[in-house]
Amino acid sequence: MELQVNDRTVYAYTGGKPFNPALPCVVFVHGALHDHSGWALLARWCAHHGHSVLALDLPGHLRSAGPALASVEEAGDWLLAVLTAAGVERATFVGHSMGSLMVLEAAARAPQRASHLVLLGTAYPMPVAAALLETALAEPLRAIDQVNAWSYAGLAAKPSFPGPGMWLHGANRALMRRVQGAYQAGNLFHHEFSLCHRYQGGLQAAAKVVCSSHFILGSADQMTPPRLSSTLAAALKARVHLLPAGHNMVHEVPDAVLAALREALA
Repeated sequence: MELQVNDRTVYAYTGGKPFNPALPCVVFVHGALHDHSGWALLARWCAHHGHSVLALDLPGHLRSAGPALASVEEAGDWLLAVLTAAGVERATFVGHSMGSLMVLEAAARAPQRASHLVLLGTAYPMPVAAALLETALAEPLRAIDQVNAWSYAGLAAKPSFPGPGMWLHGANRALMRRVQGAYQAGNLFHHEFSLCHRYQGGLQAAAKVVCSSHFILGSADQMTPPRLSSTLAAALKARVHLLPAGHNMVHEVPDAVLAALREALA
């Protein structure tokens, strides 16, 4: 489904069901150099179990028109504008990595519009090592390979979604290269890592959130280690789900992530 937000086209996957703004809505927001496709299992479950779904492509990511959002704070306002364009008053916000900071901002800027907040692979602050920022700027394809090596605890998918033996590293690398190559307005990878690195408003945002919060974290996450989320989790009084996975836990342990999301929605 396509929406018009700030005079630009925004793509949203609706989970295989026509979008119905009257149903409880779940908004999914991906991380750096990703798109809506990583949410397929979760989005389809929600859409087939009484929810409406907006699994978004952020601006500048494949099906949504650019330019990319300039800051996490701008993303919070943009997400609220997406809800308005879709005719949705309140929603559950679900975000992974960079997307987790964006949904936090949205829930803080309009607390009455957030029914639940679910942060996956999150941390605050979310610092990016200087060496990785430099590599992302000078050699983005090499940086993509490095991030893939650090984002998974195993080499292949377990017998689950999307299927046994799926080469997680290869599929994720191909997606990130596609998103990076399709963006014509600059180095998107470096921009988005810098955006995470600069964000300073996490605890101030948490103080404004009034809905229930859940964290879904990977015990083997090398990108956003669980220890880096403890201060934010305490500020939000969040229920923490610690899963045996790396940063891309949606790919590695999809059933466990779905179970945690179902608990959050309940």
